[in-house]
Amino acid sequence: MSKMTAKVLVDKAVDIAKNYKTLYVMGCFGAPLTGSNVSRYCNNHSYNKNATRTAMIKAAANQSPPVFGFDCVCLIKGILWGWDGDASRTYGGAGYAINGVPDIGADTMITKCTGVSTTGWDDMVIGEAVWMSGHIGIYIGDGLAVECSPKWENKVQITAVGNIGSKAGYNTRRWTKHGKLPYVDYTGASTGGGSQGTTQPSKPSEGTVGACVGDTVTFTGNKHYVSSNALNGSACKPGKAKVTAMAGNAKHPYHLIKVPGGGSTVYGWVDAADIQVEGGITVGSKVKVNKGAKTYTGGGLASFVYTNTNTYTVIQVDGDRVVIGQNGVVTAAVNSKDLTLVG
Repeated sequence: MSKMTAKVLVDKAVDIAKNYKTLYVMGCFGAPLTGSNVSRYCNNHSYNKNATRTAMIKAAANQSPPVFGFDCVCLIKGILWGWDGDASRTYGGAGYAINGVPDIGADTMITKCTGVSTTGWDDMVIGEAVWMSGHIGIYIGDGLAVECSPKWENKVQITAVGNIGSKAGYNTRRWTKHGKLPYVDYTGASTGGGSQGTTQPSKPSEGTVGACVGDTVTFTGNKHYVSSNALNGSACKPGKAKVTAMAGNAKHPYHLIKVPGGGSTVYGWVDAADIQVEGGITVGSKVKVNKGAKTYTGGGLASFVYTNTNTYTVIQVDGDRVVIGQNGVVTAAVNSKDLTLVG
């Protein structure tokens, strides 16, 4: 049986972090929090039975598009077990303990890895596991990791590897060990721990914000799909619609829901070519920060950032994550929805 490549593992992890609504749910490897899954995961583990956590699961239940549950090691297992974001399937398209990947915990998984080390962080290759007691993540290159944690954003999130250094706009975690997963093919995997890292995880767009979750767009197609990788679609009418989810590497990467009075009947996943976006933010754009905006990871911004006289230049765009600054100096990374384009 062929192993998943390190690049595919990283691309899938980044895709989940950026383009899906997720929640930290202990023992959950990608199940949509809909129907019977809600009660299942409110009761499957003592951690989830805690009143506060149960309330979080119930608050995330039965949304459209759905919220998917993961924990740290179950994120890795879910991807390796075939998770593809199919909300119509009990576990989001994942099987159980398949593809030669056993159902093990984070502390056992690191013992199965090869080349385990507490040093050499700058020399890691993409797709390596990064570990600390009771917790595990995936190194994605450029000094960043994908992890699912109740800390910070309480979901699948991208964080800076503190052993390499902090990065503007990202929360930082220091890990204890790293190593290569035995279930992954690292042939040709790129290296680079710091700012000179050579890995380039898949991004929704290069240098531009196309359609982001929450945007109203013009849908020009005539077919929508029940999942982002479905083979067959059904007919619908074009018109105005809202982007409600994204799956960056999928066949049909945008989930749209019709806007009342917009003429469209779309309600499902559609092709990128069937979306038109006006006034997108690109590198070099001049923007202002909307009052009350937070950093991309939910942190606070200084009050002067919101003043009407402060205009910022877009330095970097990665999906809905936009780095802004003045005179080449980074101010913050924010969500594109919290910016107003002024030039």
